Amino acid sequence: MKTKIIKRRPLLIDYQICNDPLLDRLYRARNVISSSALDRSLKNLLSPHLFAGIEQAVTLLIDALKQQSKIIIVGDFDADGATSTVLMMTALQQLGFQNVAYLIPNRFEQGYGLSVAIAEIAITNGANLVITVDNGISSLDGVAFLKKHQIKVLITDHHLPSQSLPIADAIINPNLADCSFPSKSLAGVGVAFYLVLALRAKLRELNYFDKSTQPNFLPLLDLVALGTIADVVPLDQNNRILAFQGLRQIQQKQCRPGIQALIEVAKQQFSSLTATDLSFAIAPRLNAAGRLDNMSAGVELLLCNNLEKARVLAYDLDLLNKTRREIENGMRVEALALCKNLPNFEQNLPYAIALYQADWHQGVLGILASRIKDKYHRPTIAFAEEQDGILRGSARSIEGIHIRDVLERIHSLHPQMIIKFGGHAMAAGLSLKKEFFSEFQGVFNQVVKEWGTDDCLQNILWTDGELAPELISLSTAELLNQSGPWGQAFPEPVFDGEFKILQQRLLKDTHLKLMLEPKVGGALLDAIAFNIDRNLYPDFSLKEVRLAYKLTINEFRGQRNVQLFIEHIEPLN
Repeated sequence: MKTKIIKRRPLLIDYQICNDPLLDRLYRARNVISSSALDRSLKNLLSPHLFAGIEQAVTLLIDALKQQSKIIIVGDFDADGATSTVLMMTALQQLGFQNVAYLIPNRFEQGYGLSVAIAEIAITNGANLVITVDNGISSLDGVAFLKKHQIKVLITDHHLPSQSLPIADAIINPNLADCSFPSKSLAGVGVAFYLVLALRAKLRELNYFDKSTQPNFLPLLDLVALGTIADVVPLDQNNRILAFQGLRQIQQKQCRPGIQALIEVAKQQFSSLTATDLSFAIAPRLNAAGRLDNMSAGVELLLCNNLEKARVLAYDLDLLNKTRREIENGMRVEALALCKNLPNFEQNLPYAIALYQADWHQGVLGILASRIKDKYHRPTIAFAEEQDGILRGSARSIEGIHIRDVLERIHSLHPQMIIKFGGHAMAAGLSLKKEFFSEFQGVFNQVVKEWGTDDCLQNILWTDGELAPELISLSTAELLNQSGPWGQAFPEPVFDGEFKILQQRLLKDTHLKLMLEPKVGGALLDAIAFNIDRNLYPDFSLKEVRLAYKLTINEFRGQRNVQLFIEHIEPLN
């Protein structure tokens, strides 16, 4: 699909948000209207007391503390779930809870969330109180099973609730209809962090400790930053504060050994680490545990207090991630072949894509759906066979198409098709009766057709316009790094411009390395385009191009230089 480049339009306001002209333009293009919205200090965090249900949750926990009840934390098998689990474990132990354990469902055995199977394990393990982190809002059956056995349940989650809520003793979720917490975009780890802040405040009020003796929760922010960025939640001001503060601790090596070991094995630099590095280099290695094995390995890494042991665990996850990439590459080739076999696929793209192959690895379905979505700019669901007659699917969407709402619409029209589903705007999961797959493909396509607009179905690349040659520099790249964190709904700056190609060559048979010069003149520039189409590049007849690019810093043998990270290439006629 042809990419259309459109320049973002900065807000027209008659005052400056910041003194630097470039940053002022970038911030206004991201709808920032005041300098106060850029303040990343902790004093600007929203109050925990704005959460609906926070008092009931805190009371429940204080009762458990007084009785030293057996608490089991039920997490999720992704990076947000792992960081949430470790944060809750660590904070409760610091607050005096002496009988805390965790359970992470195995996606291949128990599936997602607080299922009946996980509830049974929690009861067998002697739970008096079950706390969910990054899941639970859709676990009606699992919660009901626990309540039937007189087990108390506290749900902390950030996923969108359905019409029916679990009969838990307390629920903390910013997306509940009656919750006035302004930031609806918290990750699961952010919700968990707010709960322990509220609990600490109440215990201080009850004289368990004072401000000088209370547990220090600032070291937990490395977990909050990693989980928030890994889960690709929108970076509103509150999330930017959490991510910035945690990222700064990591950059200064004031982070737990497990995160340090992941950064080392990923060969990243601490001092210049960015949110992008956490998202694309660190989180995939942590996620590999939940995709191919069991996220308990990731939790144990993050709980580990010994750096040498953490390095061994991180190395194991790195090996798992390499295996994941190999599996993903094979599945992507098969998925592209399936796409081309669909009737008139290349000539007339469907509005939505649903693909199924029985032997696809369930742990990699989400990545596969994301890759196909990125290539064709269509909401995509990849399915594999979960058990006889039942398919498990992972969905990824594009801006403007709320994928969970799409699934809810399909379920209301055809209640016999989908067994269960959940998720949020950009990602979701579902189970589908195999006999309905072909019919589901058509219904999925039709609903997206009805809901989609020409703009959202057009592959648009938004840029921040041209950058003067003198600003394509190491100092500008450093300024941009320091002005984040950038991410979902607060996108990293992308610039476009015209360049002369002086040199081009392949790296590792998949990446295109270029030496460029701005067409209007300027310094010579290094550039790289990852995972290029080998049918198109390198093209030695190509002398001038229009690029969309990010400014990055390439560090090699102690030298730091600016490098263009190419998002899109267009030949100039």
